[in-house]
Amino acid sequence: MDGIREQYQTYNLVKAVSRLTSRDGSQTTMNVCMIAYTFYENDNRVMRYAETLAARGDHVDIIALRKVPNERGEVVNGVNVIKVQTRVHDEKGQMDYLFRLLTFFVRASWVLWWRHRRIKYDLIHVHSVPDFLVFTALLPRLTGAKVILDIHDILPELYASKFGVTRGSLTFKVMLLIERLSASAADHVIIANDLWRNRIIARSVAADKCTVIMNYPDRNIFRRSGRTRGDDGRFVILYPGTLNWHQGLDIAIHAMAMIKDRLPETELHIYGVGPERKRLAALIEELHLKDRVTLFLPVRLCDVCHIMENADLGVIPKRADSFATEAFSTKTLEFMIMGVPMILSATDIDTLYFQERQVMFFPPGDVEALAEAIAKLVRDPEMRKDLALRGERFVATHDWQHKKDLYLDLVNSLVSNPGQPVTEFQ
Repeated sequence: MDGIREQYQTYNLVKAVSRLTSRDGSQTTMNVCMIAYTFYENDNRVMRYAETLAARGDHVDIIALRKVPNERGEVVNGVNVIKVQTRVHDEKGQMDYLFRLLTFFVRASWVLWWRHRRIKYDLIHVHSVPDFLVFTALLPRLTGAKVILDIHDILPELYASKFGVTRGSLTFKVMLLIERLSASAADHVIIANDLWRNRIIARSVAADKCTVIMNYPDRNIFRRSGRTRGDDGRFVILYPGTLNWHQGLDIAIHAMAMIKDRLPETELHIYGVGPERKRLAALIEELHLKDRVTLFLPVRLCDVCHIMENADLGVIPKRADSFATEAFSTKTLEFMIMGVPMILSATDIDTLYFQERQVMFFPPGDVEALAEAIAKLVRDPEMRKDLALRGERFVATHDWQHKKDLYLDLVNSLVSNPGQPVTEFQ
């Protein structure tokens, strides 16, 4: 831990931040710390929250992961990023995954308490998964800090999907207990969509303590600069994101195998890392698609929008297991902002929020249906144009610029009026 201490001193991240006071005596700035088992520079949701607070004058620290050993912290757009642990995406089993989470938990707890004694945070915003990271804020909460638990992915279902655990298993029941205990350790819970809110208030948290804030895209990052791809004779289909089994990228690759002879101009570009990457690479080789399907490493958020804008079609081929069918993908809204038509798996969450003609749906897991949907859109530029236009209309009021006050109102209510319920936003 001495090395971590020296790193923070080098970046002068431990000085106390003065609080500005308005004429009526109310506090106008806050000291905020966020905890997230993620790479800050690649996580649009965490970055969006942090930079929104920093932009209005709050002091914001974030304790997160680093990509390479000994990578130092940095200040990004006014946010102090403290990197305490490296991570790889090749967890082979439950114990390996848990060990890395527990190691991060210990490091984050120590750093948070060490800094809280000097800065005195007003708010700790903990990003899940895992839910139990909220207990890193236990001591700061006992000394007056308010705590938000932000559940990006609902943990019991995610764990079951990732490791093949059944709902009746002891492991799943333990996950439910952790969820309930974690929710009780927070002053408020943010949940990522309405389906999950209904589920979590039925089993773990009171309705007036749980608010839906979806993963809305930020137009400061996702903005158009104009396509740079000319008429190169190719039709580029794009998926950018984490490579997990529930994302269904193998389904998209099999669909490409079905249309490769009929539509030789089509290409599938996949950007991302994750536990499925090696298996997907092997599948591409097995199906002789190396000239048609390409796996790229992930790129910075500021570069993703340019890659999206130059795509002809977006694809989100999620499976419909208990987790994926209810997990909302912000890539959908990002494609809409960038004016790219989409093919979506008709999961419960996507059919709740979107209608036909805003996106093209196909039955989850149906390779042939996905192949036919791709073929139809490749051959019908007017349909692609119509889908893109309707998507743009939808996202016109479903972006962070229109929704950020939901978060700021919640933060202000918690810190300024302790115990006051927050109005449900969705």
